Amino acid sequence: MDGIIWFQHKLFHRIPVLWRLHAVHHADRDLDVSSGARFHPIEILLSMVIKVAAIALLGAPAVAVILFEVILSGMALFNHSNVAIPLSLDRWLRLLVVTPDMHRVHHSVHRYESDSNYGFNLAIWDRLFNTYRAQPEGGHDGMTIGIKSHRDEKQVIWLTGLLTLPFHLFSRQPKKKTEKHI
Repeated sequence: MDGIIWFQHKLFHRIPVLWRLHAVHHADRDLDVSSGARFHPIEILLSMVIKVAAIALLGAPAVAVILFEVILSGMALFNHSNVAIPLSLDRWLRLLVVTPDMHRVHHSVHRYESDSNYGFNLAIWDRLFNTYRAQPEGGHDGMTIGIKSHRDEKQVIWLTGLLTLPFHLFSRQPKKKTEKHI
């Protein structure tokens, strides 16, 4: 299930109509625990359809599905938090799970950084599919969070702006910096 969620997340970045929905999550200019629950209602519905299909295909028992959802939700809140973990501990933790510093790179305004570190729970998927980026190019202190084309407070903070954001015309900046991120 975790691998399916990783793949779904990558699709939401790659397919333009899905990106428009997912952009609500990325438009947040200040990454914190609330960002882990900030998704457009249509994206949530599509995600539920994908999960139900995966559960049916895998034949997952109900208790496993509930446990997975609890862990996934808790990890999404954790890795979107602004908790400072000592670098020595973070280095070891991110071998197994997605840490806040690891996932923060994914929320950079730079597409070559936001198209990395798709995981919410297990860290293996980004390494396995070569989408892992250890640190943002300018370091965490110099990093800008959000989407370059969506900096207007009314559009990225207010509920009406967030709900209508997918229906506004915008494009992602071109992808650059294709060097290996491992």
